[in-house]
Amino acid sequence: TKVVRVFVFHPSVPEPAKDWHSFAATLQGVLDIGAVPMVTFAKFAPPFDNERNIDTFVARCEEIVWGCIEQWGSAVKDWYWCIWNEPNNLIIGGDVSYEQYREIYRRVSARILPLLRPHLNGAQAKIGGPSIDGTHRPYWMDWISRLLDDFGDDALGFVSWHRYGDWRPAVSSESLNIELWGTPDSPNYEAFERLLMAQTPAYESRARGVARLLRGRSVENICGELNAISHHENYYTLGLNQNVFGAAYYASALINLLRGGAQLEMRWTATGHNDAYGLITLDGQPTPACFAKQLFVQCVRTGDFIRFPENRAGPEVDAVVSGEGERISGVFVNTARQPLRLSPAQWDSGLEKCATMLKLDGKTGGRVVRAPFDGTLLIEGYGLAAVTNTTDIVID
Repeated sequence: TKVVRVFVFHPSVPEPAKDWHSFAATLQGVLDIGAVPMVTFAKFAPPFDNERNIDTFVARCEEIVWGCIEQWGSAVKDWYWCIWNEPNNLIIGGDVSYEQYREIYRRVSARILPLLRPHLNGAQAKIGGPSIDGTHRPYWMDWISRLLDDFGDDALGFVSWHRYGDWRPAVSSESLNIELWGTPDSPNYEAFERLLMAQTPAYESRARGVARLLRGRSVENICGELNAISHHENYYTLGLNQNVFGAAYYASALINLLRGGAQLEMRWTATGHNDAYGLITLDGQPTPACFAKQLFVQCVRTGDFIRFPENRAGPEVDAVVSGEGERISGVFVNTARQPLRLSPAQWDSGLEKCATMLKLDGKTGGRVVRAPFDGTLLIEGYGLAAVTNTTDIVID
């Protein structure tokens, strides 16, 4: 884990102005695992164009940055500072207009940049946003395009966007007494699984689209949230964010984000309650989706030469090969319910050197199993498998 996003004005996070010690301990925990924080300033109550509201919000943001510099000094040069969260989403971000958001962004960045600048050693400040909702709302790319047009690289170090497969429940809305506001129910059960999995190629196209907007700019392309269904409750998602299906969805999305040129992706780990987003449960138990991420990031490592071999098995397979020579791994994702058998060496001849297979699918009990690699892979339904010639992969 390289970056951990922390919301500063949120009920589940200690209030910095009232309990700096606990808030600082939260950030120190991020640093202790070798990551850096993405401090997210969200949000304040409407009206969003009220001068007093904006002034108060800006002052609170400035005070937090000042406090972080006082406690950690120049280490903050590597931190991310995110302004707002899903401003185009009424429930999450308040349904802020772009013009209102631009003014908030301008004033916050103008106040925190002078604090950060003495510690940057000429580097670019990692201030950004808008963490735009790209699932529920049309014209979400407008926000990124306009933000790039309105701010230079000194005030804009990254853009962030969110993408979920769907927002509707995995069961009938009537059974949950939920109003969908004129939107049809999702096709439930197996049909909904197929529909959700059909969304993962969109991560490539969206990352690639944002990358085109960023051409010629020194601005990072960040997928700040992703998952199958955007909801916190298991009665709503039926476990599809966290189970073996969720593991396959996540791994497929990661491969497509790599193809599209995203530079960072972030997913909920856990929040203040046992929710249907988290990679880890409230009592610390890893979900199958968590094991999928552990397996993926240990096979596809930062700095590796990666390639996407020609698909030889049909549209249900996503694959990436990472590394070469002394260390090489191939990750294969089955995005269908039907079993999948393949020969990795037919996809990339370098995989002939692999001696170990690691697999998570419908027959592994929600965990990763390890076995000698005999030249073929069998993935039983939704899931993923990796072949590797490394011996240092640890899944726990």
